[in-house]
Amino acid sequence: MRQDTIFALASGAGRAGIAVLRLSGPAAGQALRHIGGLATLPPARRATLASFRDPRDGTPIDRGLACWFPAPASFTGEAVVELHVHGGRAVIAAMAEALSALPHLRPAEAGEFSRRAFENGKLDLTAAEGLADLVNAETAAQRRQALRQLGGELGALYEKWRLALLHALARVEADIDFPDEDLPEELASQVRPPVLKLLGDIKFHLDDGHRGERLREGFSIVILGPPNVGKSSLLNALSRRDAAIVSSIAGTTRDVIEVLFDLDGFPVVMADTAGLRESDDPVEQEGMRRALSRAENADLKLVLVEACRWPELDSAAESVIDEDTFIVLTKIDLCRAIKPAALPGPRAFEVSAATGEGMGELMSALGEAARSKLEIGTAPAITRLRHRRALEECASHLDRFLNAGAAELAAEDLRLAARALGRITGHVDVEDILDIVFREFCIGK
Repeated sequence: MRQDTIFALASGAGRAGIAVLRLSGPAAGQALRHIGGLATLPPARRATLASFRDPRDGTPIDRGLACWFPAPASFTGEAVVELHVHGGRAVIAAMAEALSALPHLRPAEAGEFSRRAFENGKLDLTAAEGLADLVNAETAAQRRQALRQLGGELGALYEKWRLALLHALARVEADIDFPDEDLPEELASQVRPPVLKLLGDIKFHLDDGHRGERLREGFSIVILGPPNVGKSSLLNALSRRDAAIVSSIAGTTRDVIEVLFDLDGFPVVMADTAGLRESDDPVEQEGMRRALSRAENADLKLVLVEACRWPELDSAAESVIDEDTFIVLTKIDLCRAIKPAALPGPRAFEVSAATGEGMGELMSALGEAARSKLEIGTAPAITRLRHRRALEECASHLDRFLNAGAAELAAEDLRLAARALGRITGHVDVEDILDIVFREFCIGK
């Protein structure tokens, strides 16, 4: 347990009906008695009415509720206090100033409450990351994934695998250390089948199309096409806000404009890009370079063509068409007589951003495309690059174990594989990644 006690605003900043300040540490109970004017601590985990005063001169600050959570039955595993006061800025500032005046109290750093929960065994690293994702979730799918990870599904899976490797390692080392003992015949060889199965499970887990990571970051859609084809208008229509400037002047968009929005519960990052055309303007050339670079990494590309010009395609736009491309014929309200020819591969849509015609069909297709790439099955998904790298390292050591000649080398490969899994949940060798994990949190978490 740490000796200092931290405090922070745990609710959102700004004016609100209620604000919650959280304290954690050995002096939390004493601080509650001083600021709440209480002779004794209130009953544990029961909201108690209190009159909060400045402990320096007794000046009244507010009336509200106090909740006392004695260690270790708290979020952090330490003594925790929550103070529920009115959410005006002046009240919050006065409460923070009064808490700062108490001995052994200091403002919390970003993520410090969650870090203490990890250090006191209340969370493993995957659960802590799930908590951060839950706080930052903007769509229903992100919330569901984060809640599963916070609930321990991902950590439990990796811990199950790690313990299986430790069990296998114990069997191999027993064969090495006690060759003269009456141990089961060919003890080390009995380890190979379960390790082979575990390696298959890990490789199957890795072969997930990066669904969990994509769900955290958002399904990437890039809009491409020549100038004045309606890219910015389509972006505004799909996102239902004026995110990009719409003008009849060619080349208005010269950089990538991103919009994040919720599409059927899934996060989508849609990018409007510079028009693709021949140009001697170095700024416009750089915009086109960025557009094509973004297209290379996109989950889905929307290649726009004016309906009146179909099936004519610019060479730059045609070069990016693949199985992850929708062709969108725009301005159909101006080309009623034009009908799209059948396409051999990518789907085609007729739309008008001005009238809304065809937008429903396009939105439905985009939602289905996002669902096919992001929807998580019953098994927990990898959500971070550090998880994936550790799993790849583990699989590499297991491959070497299966081909090891000497028993001592085989044992070392099992040990390194188990350590790689342990780094994901925080059981071993994680000091170098703690700051990276917890800096994502807000101050009060």
